[in-house]
Amino acid sequence: MSESGWELGLADAENAGVYFVTTDDLDTLGVAARDAGLQVRRIDLGGADKSTLLLRIATALDFPGTFGRNWDALADSLRDLSWLPAAGFTLLFENGGDLQQGGTEDFDTLLEILEESAQEWGERHIPFWSFIALPESVFDEIDAAAAD
Repeated sequence: MSESGWELGLADAENAGVYFVTTDDLDTLGVAARDAGLQVRRIDLGGADKSTLLLRIATALDFPGTFGRNWDALADSLRDLSWLPAAGFTLLFENGGDLQQGGTEDFDTLLEILEESAQEWGERHIPFWSFIALPESVFDEIDAAAAD
């Protein structure tokens, strides 16, 4: 059992990936990930355009100064993280609804990169989790659509 009393299986690389949660879930997930021995980083997606988003991720994960600040560089950096040794990684993204509803392809591109990173880390048996906080209304819409 973890120190927090929560055992969510976050040390299991097989189940790691990208998950949508509510803002209220982020603190609990952060504690559970820390207790599982994972490196935890929080990133705010609120009001972020592509440049700001890439800078926030680079800053949160201490990317080297040579980071290229484009999608390919993000994908490469997330698959490496050699400067940040850990048993695994948990990224907690706040205000994901802002980016999701921003009307650009940035949200989908970020999801794709995060999912590919999780798969690659999983092949090395290292968990790489991304939890993206979306507004409650998004979950209500999903539940309503599923009921139809």
